Amino acid sequence: MKIKVAWIGKTKEPTIDALTNEYLKRISRYADIAGLALKDEAAILSLAGGKPRYKLVLLDSRGKQFSSEDLAEFMEREQVNAIPLLFAIGSSDGFSEEARRQAAFTLSLGKMTLPHELARVVLVEQLYRAFTILMRHPYHLGH
Repeated sequence: MKIKVAWIGKTKEPTIDALTNEYLKRISRYADIAGLALKDEAAILSLAGGKPRYKLVLLDSRGKQFSSEDLAEFMEREQVNAIPLLFAIGSSDGFSEEARRQAAFTLSLGKMTLPHELARVVLVEQLYRAFTILMRHPYHLGH
């Protein structure tokens, strides 16, 4: 499975980079994954429509909320589809209506508002957790 996690803007806090990189490294045991800092929403949409074409998954508070197990099931279905995934985290202003129209799926991390850099860490940790659920690794103990 091929996955990209893209976010807008440079990271201001080194701790965020360290946590993001740690979970990307862990996920790389299970999937071909990369994290990308991009300039703006247009760069995300360009990446999604390029070669190879990606299934665009936007993180947005209005999206579908999943449990960790639901996310694991989603990832399992996407592995079967074999279309690369692009998880996109917008700026503090969120995504435009155009981006929402182009997205194949919109995912919410919950009803609470998170700073976009923290949302990135939560996303990559949950992607790692999803893979460990699928592999029956003890990281996720089902609580």
